[in-house]
Amino acid sequence: MPDSAYSKALFILNPNAGIPTMNFFVSEKLRRRRDELAYYKSLSVDESGDLINNNFDKYEIFIAAGGDGTVHTVAAKLVGTDKLLGVLPIGSGNGFAREMGFRTNVRTLLKDIERNESFDIDMLTVNGEPCLNVAGVGLDSFVAHSFDKLGTRGFASYVWVTIGHFIRLRPFNAEIIIDGKETLKEELFVLVAANTRQFGDSAFIAPAAVPNDGMLDIVMLKPFPKWHFPILIFRLFSKKLGGSKYYKHIKTDREVIIRTEENRFHIDGEPVILEGDVRISIIKNALKVLKTRKNKFA
Repeated sequence: MPDSAYSKALFILNPNAGIPTMNFFVSEKLRRRRDELAYYKSLSVDESGDLINNNFDKYEIFIAAGGDGTVHTVAAKLVGTDKLLGVLPIGSGNGFAREMGFRTNVRTLLKDIERNESFDIDMLTVNGEPCLNVAGVGLDSFVAHSFDKLGTRGFASYVWVTIGHFIRLRPFNAEIIIDGKETLKEELFVLVAANTRQFGDSAFIAPAAVPNDGMLDIVMLKPFPKWHFPILIFRLFSKKLGGSKYYKHIKTDREVIIRTEENRFHIDGEPVILEGDVRISIIKNALKVLKTRKNKFA
């Protein structure tokens, strides 16, 4: 363990996350500070889990250096413990990191680690699987499945895949059951359960979501004319999506069940196949997060 003010933290770096040049830049920053801090490169979900398990008692803070998938993997091991989650965002979307005020600046992050302040946030579960940020089905999940198969990363690639899916997008039917009582039947383009406001890249799908209010936000985008897409994109990035007549929003602290024939979901941007009833719940104060100076929710 390095003998420094930062020895309380372990960095877990995903060398395959995000844009290669950014990843290399961050890797070099960490390597130059190898006498001050501890970091490992992890090539898989299992390896990241083993790193945390084997070093759990040695460190107070675990830093996920990667994208939303890396953050999800590290956070899943820290739920319900007194360990803190930190993020060094080098992914494509970095939705959770942006919401929590984390930036791609090692020096700033080390100052946050030195202060060692934290706050609690809620977490969703989707069929028992933890979800920090956003989960759902529809246009965003279809894009996640295709984007996962691409050999390239970055915002431009994501936009290209999104446009391709939108051109051939068709609505799907969904039944939403809240607390086993209230039932909604909708024809939709997008159905999202959110703990925070954005997908990533400042795309605010759930502008009213708060990660520590004990509530989950259900967001629906109803079918709209294709010519209306640029207007909705503007609203998405300007936090004004809630003003659209095609937008529907529900807040609840109860379990939500989603029934749909469409099985291509995503959890924190990672593509998953979910069959049958999809059960979504909120766990209050489930995770401790390192407080940054840019944080707006602590």
